[in-house]
Amino acid sequence: MTYGPQQPQQFNVPYPQQQSPAFTPPPVVIDVGTDAKVKALIGGSVAGVIGLFAIVSALTGQVTGGGGATVVAGLFGLVFLTIGALPIITWRKLSRPRKLVFDGYGVRWDDPQGKPWSAPWAELAGVGISRTQQRRVKLADYIMRKVMVRLDLFPADPGFRARHPELEHLWEFHTVKNGYRLPLGSNPKYIPVIEQAMRQYRPAAYLGIRDEGFMVGLV
Repeated sequence: MTYGPQQPQQFNVPYPQQQSPAFTPPPVVIDVGTDAKVKALIGGSVAGVIGLFAIVSALTGQVTGGGGATVVAGLFGLVFLTIGALPIITWRKLSRPRKLVFDGYGVRWDDPQGKPWSAPWAELAGVGISRTQQRRVKLADYIMRKVMVRLDLFPADPGFRARHPELEHLWEFHTVKNGYRLPLGSNPKYIPVIEQAMRQYRPAAYLGIRDEGFMVGLV
């Protein structure tokens, strides 16, 4: 019999595997406010230059065709000059920050100076994109009409509308039925970004793209 300290028993027990933290993809953000400002400035500048050129031409006698043509050119210039001034007149509304955000919680409209809202994924039955059909009009050449992009949200239950009064101004907007429509302007580049966000966060609820009629607007 052997006395003294015994050697500790060796147990071949593997270490428990460490659970890696769940990966949360970063939010997908569309900066609608910045895009609207840039488009308004470019469009206003072009219209203003055309209007100013027409007025100067009328005042300096550079318009051929007599007094009637000069008056028409002057009126034409005033119209375009007014269009060019619109971004300045409405700058406060145009320049306010607006972002459409998709994240793990749901969809939200980040609009601190306007009408912000949020819709959780659990309360949405479907989310789709509607856009105008790309029709061509012959005017000196073939010109592609602008594509208007809208985000459509469809609630999962009838109580959604009562729980989210902040979305009421978008309820059945334009031609959408039993849902909400958010106009996003005329930037078709938003479409693949929205598609990526939906496939990343809620692919089962994504309804795809639907082509519809023409509408102008940006909330």
